[in-house]
Amino acid sequence: MRDHDTDPFVEHRRLLFGTAYQMLGSVTDAEDILQDAWIKWHAADRESVEHPKSYLVRTITNLCLNRLTSARATRETYIGPWLPEPLLTTAADAAQETEMAETVSTAMLVVLETLTPVERAVFVLREVFGYSYAEIGGFLDRPEPSVRQISHRARDHVHARRPRFDADDTARQEITRKFMAACHGGDVNALMELLAPEVTLWNDGGGKITAARRPLHGPDHVARWMLGVMAKPISAGIRLETAVINGELGILGKIGDHVVGALTFDMVDGRIENLRFQVNPDKLVRLQSNADETPQLATD
Repeated sequence: MRDHDTDPFVEHRRLLFGTAYQMLGSVTDAEDILQDAWIKWHAADRESVEHPKSYLVRTITNLCLNRLTSARATRETYIGPWLPEPLLTTAADAAQETEMAETVSTAMLVVLETLTPVERAVFVLREVFGYSYAEIGGFLDRPEPSVRQISHRARDHVHARRPRFDADDTARQEITRKFMAACHGGDVNALMELLAPEVTLWNDGGGKITAARRPLHGPDHVARWMLGVMAKPISAGIRLETAVINGELGILGKIGDHVVGALTFDMVDGRIENLRFQVNPDKLVRLQSNADETPQLATD
C-alpha cells in the first residue's frame, strides 16, 4: 500500500479537480467526479498502473464525458440562461496563472458549453493542460488523426466566440468600485455610464429564485434592472463586496454572511460589456463556506 502522502491521487488532486471543473462548469459535479475517480482508483490494481497520473486523468476524462452527455439533456429544459457554478480563486492564482485564469473565466466556460462533450474534453486537455494528440487519443480511445481534427475544430469554434476584454487590473478594480458604489447608491445615471452600449446581462436563477429568464440588453435596461433588484424587499440589507471569481475580480452579493449572488463581467474599452449574474442558490452552496476551503486549480 502506498503512503497517503505519496498517493498519486492526493498528489494530483488539484489537477484532477481543475480538469473536471473546466469540463463540467460545476464545482459540485467536479467534486462528485473526484469521489467516483477515487473509488475507482482504490479499487484498481495500482501496482500494475505504469503511469498513475495518466491513468487518473483518463479516468476523470471519461467520467466527465458520461456526466456531460447526460447533462446536455438537462440543460435543454433548464429554466432561463445557464451559467457555470462560480469558483472562488485567490488573487495570487490570478496574478501567477494569467493564462489559466482566462481558461477558467466565466466567459470561457460559457463558450465551452457550446462544444460537444468530446470537443470540450479534447480542448481542455490540449489547450489548457498541454497533452499531446497521442496522449489524448489514449485517454479517449480514438486515433491520433481524429483527435487532431477534433482539436482544430474545437479551437476554431472557441476562438470565434471568445469575447475580447481589457486585461488592465487597475482599471478593472476602479470600474468594480464605481459599479458597487452606483448600485449601493441607487444612481442609475452613474451605473449607465459604466456600461458599454452593447452591454448584455445574463441572470441564472435556474427556476429556484426569481430571475430574468432572457438576456437583458442595453445600458438603460440593464442598469434599471440591477437597481430594481437592489431595491426589492428580499434584497434588504444586501451588501456588495469584491472577490476573485473564476480568476477575475468580481462581486459577491451578501446578506449577512450568506452569499446570494455572484457577478462576473467582461470589460472592453474601459466599460462593462457583459455581465453574468449567478443567483441560483444550488450553484452558490460552495461559496457559503470559508474561501480557504474552496478547491483550487492547478496546471501541473
